[in-house]
Amino acid sequence: MAKKEAMPNMVESFSEFKELKNIDKTTMISVLEESFRNVLAKMFGTDENLDVIMNPDKGDVQIFQNLTVVPDGEVTNPNTEISLSDARADNDPDAEIGEEHTKEIIFADFGRRAILTLRQTLQSKILDLQKDALYNKFKEREGELVTGEVYQTWSRETLLLDAEKNELLLPKSESIPRDYFRKGETVRAVIANVDNKNNNPKITVSRTNENFLRRLFELEVPEIHDGLINIRAVARIPGERAKIAVESYDERIDPVGACVGVKGSRIHGIVRELRNENIDVITYTSNPSLFIQRALSPAKVSSIRIDEDEKKAEVFLRPEEVSLAIGKGGLNIKLASMLTGYVIDVYRDTEEATEEDIYLDEFKDEIDAWVIDALKEIGLITAKNVLNTPRETIIEKADLEEDTVDQVINILKAEFED
Repeated sequence: MAKKEAMPNMVESFSEFKELKNIDKTTMISVLEESFRNVLAKMFGTDENLDVIMNPDKGDVQIFQNLTVVPDGEVTNPNTEISLSDARADNDPDAEIGEEHTKEIIFADFGRRAILTLRQTLQSKILDLQKDALYNKFKEREGELVTGEVYQTWSRETLLLDAEKNELLLPKSESIPRDYFRKGETVRAVIANVDNKNNNPKITVSRTNENFLRRLFELEVPEIHDGLINIRAVARIPGERAKIAVESYDERIDPVGACVGVKGSRIHGIVRELRNENIDVITYTSNPSLFIQRALSPAKVSSIRIDEDEKKAEVFLRPEEVSLAIGKGGLNIKLASMLTGYVIDVYRDTEEATEEDIYLDEFKDEIDAWVIDALKEIGLITAKNVLNTPRETIIEKADLEEDTVDQVINILKAEFED
């Protein structure tokens, strides 16, 4: 009797396990039936002639084996056949040769080993279901904001646990440079990538992804959340600076003012979350020339020449505006290019520059393009800019080899000597 009671108790325990794991009733019944069939197939060699009937309300299961009745002494496979006398003895007095006899199987009668095997099979299938459910749940949420508690920090990544104790991995490469986390601290990030390699879901989150900045603005600015203001473009150099272009669908709403808030009340919270990353908010426009001018803020542009086909822009500024356009370490011009999608070159708009000086781009046949780009990024646009800058300064700021700088200087000097 004890063995037969083991079956209902076992199913009830699985029912409790189901509730903990948030598996719906229909799926649980299907998994239970499949698990029974897998174990029975191994025991009987096949499950094709078996009927497994789940009774979730009662918390038990009934198993019936369909056997072909054969003459006494001619049973060749007891898993598919039954002798006439055995069939009649098994509550079927009217059995006839060639007919089908249904025999109930009491699974608990097979002993503890069979029940243990069933438990292991079921647990394995439920684990697979949980992994699939976890993957599908988070795959649909890629790009969304998520909050987790710091559980453990290693040199290359930080493990976060969300409210449901799901594991979220924040790699060092996806952390803001000034990020420092303590155990138990609450951290916000976006779900950057979810994969299921070898049926092992891995949820990677990011604080450097541009979507992180988007979601923070959606959180802090109700007009964005409500769809009255749209974020058209985002450019970030994590931990340093960011630019965001916004537009309003309501003429009465100033998109920049709404994002910044009264006395910066809205944007200050975002800046703190990003470890004091400076954020420039500009109004988006479909006019590329005007968009580039706004993107180069706070520099004031004198004029622009645009090549739409190659997505390039030549921007002319007064000498005192050039350093503002380029920004510290070239950050401003890099972000402006990222935001607008144009390769931007800045030039000094002076008579001296155009008549007595020569733009570095004119030396592309003699100087590698990447060297010219490195010089332009530190504000050296013309030949005289380079020649009037101390050699050591160029080496340090442009991060060029001494021989490379000397070669450039010699080429430029030769041009003016000629």
